[in-house]
Amino acid sequence: MKRTLSVVVRVLITSIVYCVCFAVVSGLVMPAREQEMSLAESRQMLLALFVMSAVNAGILAFVILRSSWTGWPLTLAIFIILFGVLTVMTQMETAVFVKLPHGLLPRLFLMGAIFSALLAPLAVLIFGKHRSPTSVAKSAPQLRLPTTEWIWKLSLIAVVYVAIYFSFGYFIAWRNPAVRAYYGGGDPGSFLAQMISVLRDQSWLVLLQLFRGLLWAALAVLIINMLRSTGPEAGLAVALVFGVLMTTQLLLPNPLMPEAVRLAHLIETSTSNFLFGLIIVWILRAGSFVKRRNLLSVPDAG
Repeated sequence: MKRTLSVVVRVLITSIVYCVCFAVVSGLVMPAREQEMSLAESRQMLLALFVMSAVNAGILAFVILRSSWTGWPLTLAIFIILFGVLTVMTQMETAVFVKLPHGLLPRLFLMGAIFSALLAPLAVLIFGKHRSPTSVAKSAPQLRLPTTEWIWKLSLIAVVYVAIYFSFGYFIAWRNPAVRAYYGGGDPGSFLAQMISVLRDQSWLVLLQLFRGLLWAALAVLIINMLRSTGPEAGLAVALVFGVLMTTQLLLPNPLMPEAVRLAHLIETSTSNFLFGLIIVWILRAGSFVKRRNLLSVPDAG
């Protein structure tokens, strides 16, 4: 009971820190809005920011507390996860599909880097995993694959991501008239016709998503290796990071994207990325050699 209460309090503190860091960094880096928000819009923004902060703090708590790493290795890993998921993977899509004002994209990357650099060490500190290891703990699982297995599994993951990306994109997002109107496209009538159109007119988009699939795989390997278990717990962690941590940003009102489009993408990306997170861990673990190594760790916070 005492440990549970301690974790809850630390999650609440992390939620506040997340919210403050996000608000301060965005206020310093991002350009001011041309029009001031109304009272109703301000309330909606604050509520969305609080929900996003609380949910993401809970996910960070799960990943950090279940990690076998401590100190700077854990801090660096959390920074990579935050910056990779919240900024790099997200803004790659933004750069391709959204017409941004001049100079806004570099600001988005700068904001993401500063925010991640601030939040990562603070979150590790709050959950008591900032100290260097002081005692030998039981060995933790470590993913080890032969080179040939890495090649075919990473190739399979990239292909699976492309399949999930385009299928969820078509059946959940693209079937929404508001989404098609926003991007200025039409519905050819079937998924097969849509894919033929993409391969004919935008073959580069398939290559881009294959590359993103490999980046997702790299992030998944990092998460798997930092956790104490490569079983269902790792699958849940990767699914939460990919499907929830990334997509809660779409809760925030966005002057560049209408609400209907934003919510359609929220449903699309949360479901597809959550499923992909589960699948990617299953692929990496299936028939793989998971060796164990001795790690130093400190007792859990609480």
